[in-house]
Amino acid sequence: MIYSLISEIVRTTREQEAALGLSGETSRTRFFLHTHPTQKVILFFHGFTAVPQQFVPIAEAFFQAGYNVLVPLLPGHGLAGDWNQDNPPPLPEDISIYQAFAIEWLQYAQQVGETVVVGGLSAGGTLAAWLALEYSRSINRALLFSPYFSNTNPVADWAVQTFDIYFEWKTEPGAVNFGYPGFAMPALRIFLDFGQAILQEAETATVPPLLIVTSERDRAINRQDLEKLFYLALQSQPRCWYLCFDQKLNIQHNMMTKAEGNEHQELVIAIAKAFVNRDLTWTEAIPLVQATAQGEAADNK
Repeated sequence: MIYSLISEIVRTTREQEAALGLSGETSRTRFFLHTHPTQKVILFFHGFTAVPQQFVPIAEAFFQAGYNVLVPLLPGHGLAGDWNQDNPPPLPEDISIYQAFAIEWLQYAQQVGETVVVGGLSAGGTLAAWLALEYSRSINRALLFSPYFSNTNPVADWAVQTFDIYFEWKTEPGAVNFGYPGFAMPALRIFLDFGQAILQEAETATVPPLLIVTSERDRAINRQDLEKLFYLALQSQPRCWYLCFDQKLNIQHNMMTKAEGNEHQELVIAIAKAFVNRDLTWTEAIPLVQATAQGEAADNK
């Protein structure tokens, strides 16, 4: 009965995405499902302007470890088209669209696992953080990879808030950009406002254990926001972890795959698996986290 329902979800999702006209196979929602519900199911949200392919390596790692994993395509993302300054991609400019989407996929995840772990990168991490705060009783843990609450440079925040311009990503030589080449600024602006609201909510909210991962080389987010979230959450939830990769590892904002430029992809996967598999308080986890931040992979046995 349960799997007839999820089979219907897979079929419906495939039909809807086929009708949208996606830019390629990498844009499709990814399902990593065993033949039975698992003790934990992982729900990942990819980054702003990106596609589910961004989470395939970590999704495969969790699947091989015995978890069911869902990586849905975010609203307005992954569509085929000649996107440019005169024709920006059709990204939502209303945060409630993302919120409704997250709730819907939380309900889907609950069909294939006893407890839900939610995660995401950048704006996907922001969405995961919101879901963890709003539905803390339904979520076992949250994996937040450089969630976007504000920029490292206040001038950049001012530009995001002020100008309705088109911004084009600059991809490092040899790296892949999964998703749209650029975006209209109002589509990002909603996440800046969203992130600040989440930080305010975290001051009084009940939270599940949070893993917050970032890097000293990440120039896309304000690490002070992430540290604030961590210490706010730690006041009521001692099983929160915070990891900031050392600058020597050169891990940039898009940290989930080697294709996007992270030669230490396995470190991100290792700390995520360690967090999900172990029930350690922050005090107990500090040696493991510090070693991983310096480039030593966590032992997940």
